[in-house]
Amino acid sequence: MTGLVFVDSNVLVYSIDTKDESKHALAKKWLDRLWRDRSGRTSTQVLSEFYYVATRKLTPGLSPPAAWGHVAALAEWEPQATDMRLLELGSQIQSMYGLNWWDCLIVAAASRLGCSLLLTEDLQHSAIYAGVTALNPFLAGVQEPAGVYAAQIRPVPRRGRGRPRTRPVPA
Repeated sequence: MTGLVFVDSNVLVYSIDTKDESKHALAKKWLDRLWRDRSGRTSTQVLSEFYYVATRKLTPGLSPPAAWGHVAALAEWEPQATDMRLLELGSQIQSMYGLNWWDCLIVAAASRLGCSLLLTEDLQHSAIYAGVTALNPFLAGVQEPAGVYAAQIRPVPRRGRGRPRTRPVPA
């Protein structure tokens, strides 16, 4: 990989859930590649979702210590924390693209971490949100689209103290 890749919780879940063997295999291939290239990134929101689904929704699920082992390992991917700046960016993304709130925070985290790709099956495949290309890893296979890293990621300008902005910052 030539750039950073943000991984959503559904990819992490499929990597441990064997019910859909084709998605399980592709998720594992993606994660293996991202670990090898040291290009994987995620957020604390994604890690929380993964832990919850892995311990409460999967049958059979992981034990809390086993799920925590995955979360602890993924700490090496420098997870983006949810803070006020991320919430502000998420709000701007929601105004621009009309995505649901949780997906806006995922896109905002990927953007803040400087990721060019966002692996998720929850957003439109190949769509670009705030400079981040959403890629359904189960449609694309373990390949990166040509030219995806040519997109310019524009940082959100820092604001000083004062009243919150009432209009979204244009991308």
